[in-house]
Amino acid sequence: MTFLRLTAGLLVGGGFAVIVTSLLLARRRSDLDLEELLDLPYGEDDVDVTAVVRTTGVGERAIMLASQLVEQVDTKGTIRDLLERARIPLRTGELVGITAGGGVIGAFVVWMLSGQILMAMGTMAVAPVVTRSVLKFRIRRRIQRFDSDLPEVVALIASSMSAGHTFARAIQMASSESEGPVAEELRRVVLETQLGQPLVDALDHLRDRVRLESVDLLVDAVRVQQQVGGSLTDLLHSLAEFIRARHELTREVKVLTAEGRMSATVLGALPLFMLLAMGTLNPGYTDPLFQGWGIVWLAMSAGMVALGVAWIRKLSDLEV
Repeated sequence: MTFLRLTAGLLVGGGFAVIVTSLLLARRRSDLDLEELLDLPYGEDDVDVTAVVRTTGVGERAIMLASQLVEQVDTKGTIRDLLERARIPLRTGELVGITAGGGVIGAFVVWMLSGQILMAMGTMAVAPVVTRSVLKFRIRRRIQRFDSDLPEVVALIASSMSAGHTFARAIQMASSESEGPVAEELRRVVLETQLGQPLVDALDHLRDRVRLESVDLLVDAVRVQQQVGGSLTDLLHSLAEFIRARHELTREVKVLTAEGRMSATVLGALPLFMLLAMGTLNPGYTDPLFQGWGIVWLAMSAGMVALGVAWIRKLSDLEV
């Protein structure tokens, strides 16, 4: 028992070390970017590059190696795309380090509470799923805020054009006067156009990053207006009113389906909570579930619960 506790303590300490190291290395990314900017073919005599360049440590090399391994496995760049859309300043290797550390700590906590090795191993296996869910949640919350602020920004762009400004200038003014995700994305559009990117292509990049139907309507409206002509100002005013009406209808649908979504959450979390509670209050009571056919029945029950939750959420998910 002493050996197990010692091993568990080492694992927890290692997990904390991985998390702290990953967070500290993430804060150094701005310094590394500065070093890359200073290491240019012109201006070496202006700034001493060796004064700011630091030797790559073991932790940094480990993060770089993890990033390379993730890029080889994730050839489509899904993880990097999630980090960019969530606006989280982490590399893929740093995210892997944080996920691994969190999985080790969670497994130790579950093992200490339930005394079941299989549940602890399952917790470590669930860690990547939890990380992906957190990224998806952050993206969804950011997109929701973007969508809620979009009608006012579109109306502001239309008002600026009514005052005599061009569409590009109106976008620049809206990016400086707005806040939140809309301002960040519009500033990125402005920067891309200043670097020589056509405005329509910069808006297409915005569509790829946000992946929102309202943005699709905006980009398509601008593209059609540039091809066939017409009053873009009136079109943007009508689009702002349409998005507002669509938001009102979406909120009504969410209110009507709130009970179903809450039922899915409760029914999905209740079996896990009861299993953990029974294992904590009476550790020997749940032992048959982790032996022989008990594992099979436990897996079948988990699959049926997951299927039921997915079915309820599918019924409650109505597109407007």
